[in-house]
Amino acid sequence: MTEILMCAPMPPLVIDGLAARFTLHKLWEHADTEAALSAIAPRIRGLAASTLAGPVAPALLDRLPALEIIASFGVGYEHVDAGAAADRGIIVTNTPGVLDDEVADCTIGLLLATLRCLPQADRFVRAGLWRDGAFPLSPSLRGRRIGLLGFGNIGQAIARRLAGFGVPIAYHARHPRPDTPYDYYPTPVALAEVSDVLIAILPGGDATRHIVNADVLAALGADGVLINVARGSVVDQPALIAALQQGTILAAGLDVFEEEPEVPQALIDMENVVLLPHVGSASERTRAAMGQLVVDNLVSWFAEGRPITPVFESERLLNR
Repeated sequence: MTEILMCAPMPPLVIDGLAARFTLHKLWEHADTEAALSAIAPRIRGLAASTLAGPVAPALLDRLPALEIIASFGVGYEHVDAGAAADRGIIVTNTPGVLDDEVADCTIGLLLATLRCLPQADRFVRAGLWRDGAFPLSPSLRGRRIGLLGFGNIGQAIARRLAGFGVPIAYHARHPRPDTPYDYYPTPVALAEVSDVLIAILPGGDATRHIVNADVLAALGADGVLINVARGSVVDQPALIAALQQGTILAAGLDVFEEEPEVPQALIDMENVVLLPHVGSASERTRAAMGQLVVDNLVSWFAEGRPITPVFESERLLNR
């Protein structure tokens, strides 16, 4: 049977689905992972990857001479060196589409929680403080313009939901989209200057690292709110902490952080920040769909020679 490597635990649906169709090697079960990998490496034709397993770097690819495909769990795949994989003729897939609505729903929830101070209000009630007086008035979504930093499938799903709130929407992406009614701005700073809320929903990786920096936060302004449901790496975290402490921006809602699961104490201590443990797509239904797509990509590749959801860097391999 075709041999598949999994370096760190993945959802049971993925493990069971792959084990039923392939010889699945679960590397974390071995006390000496180096020796185990060396023994099986020449026979591995597929790799099931996730951020929990760490980066899939060229050094690992060089140890797997028979590798044909890397099926990654998640829409973001910056933990996989997809360019290096393509140079070696290795296909990379991710799990787009199936999580778009879930992440968009969570984004709206985080936005409202941050603006209306809903977690703080919950703590206020639980602490018995309501008896002593009303909870302070909160900021509002009314009258705010929303800037979407990133306008892929998830960004567009967020925009569709925001349209129902009757708020103006603008966006920045690598290229303008002629099929959308929203205003396009050519730089993150330009978008922040016209926005009251900036929602980061773009891929991680070197190209977007710290794209939300001190200049962007200053442009967002003292009444501005940052929502990050992308990757922790897209925000300069020390600059964000300074902006919140100094009143450069009003508040932030964060689902992702630079060194997960580590969250700076400075963020934890602030009452104008809502913190989530990277749960944008973390519903049972959506994570099951993502896991099934990992399995389906591997099955499709080895049965039909075509993956279902190849990443951009792999397209040139499929079109030759």
